[in-house]
Amino acid sequence: MRIRELPEASGVAASRRTPGIFWVHNDSDRPAVIALDERGTVKGRVRVTGADVEDWEDIAVGACPQGSCLYIADIGDNDGKRKHITIYRTPEPAPTDAGSAPVEAFHASYPEGPHDAESLLATRDSQMFIVTKGDPGDVALYRFPSSPKAGEIARLHRVAAAPAVNSGAGRPTAADISPDGRLVAVRTTAWVAFFPTADFLGGRWQEAARADLGFVREARGEGLTFADTNTLVLVGEGGGAGTFARVSCNLPSE
Repeated sequence: MRIRELPEASGVAASRRTPGIFWVHNDSDRPAVIALDERGTVKGRVRVTGADVEDWEDIAVGACPQGSCLYIADIGDNDGKRKHITIYRTPEPAPTDAGSAPVEAFHASYPEGPHDAESLLATRDSQMFIVTKGDPGDVALYRFPSSPKAGEIARLHRVAAAPAVNSGAGRPTAADISPDGRLVAVRTTAWVAFFPTADFLGGRWQEAARADLGFVREARGEGLTFADTNTLVLVGEGGGAGTFARVSCNLPSE
């Protein structure tokens, strides 16, 4: 399905507050998230109060002190010049809300200098991770401090680099954790790979499964989230309208 409201669809996350709703955003324009139903129909547009947009690349729904929160990753850096990146966190709104609660802004810098990144993970214990794109530098996993302070610039911890990436089609554009917490999915424009969560977050990039995404026919595949344990929702950009697709996966049970 194509969605004209999302010409630069870059990230998608399944709502915990409203089952059957998916939060999607563009990577530029106004600071807003758009609520889609399971068919990709627009159900609401929510202004993200207090946030700015430099290059929004991913979104996650995760735990926070308020219960369930949106984590919005302003982490894109095509030119490799940003002094710091930002994750915005706000309690998850309802699709019909005009605006969110005011955000907390968690800033961070990489230990070795700027990286371009498009992938965010938010865990059940509110931990935040970023997977860099590897252009330039390595594809690598970075972790925020356990208790970052809003408004301050934290130093990210480099967990581990991925195996060699040889082309643009192998560079990560999104990531998510399965609802049961067992698997991390990392997508590129061409495929999605699945990793045991504990191994991946510990820095061990040992694939449990991989699926080709060529049949989805996205102009440019950008976002990914688990709709349920064996179903993914994918979004992409290109051609003046975003794409929205559901994909069933036969994933390993253990």
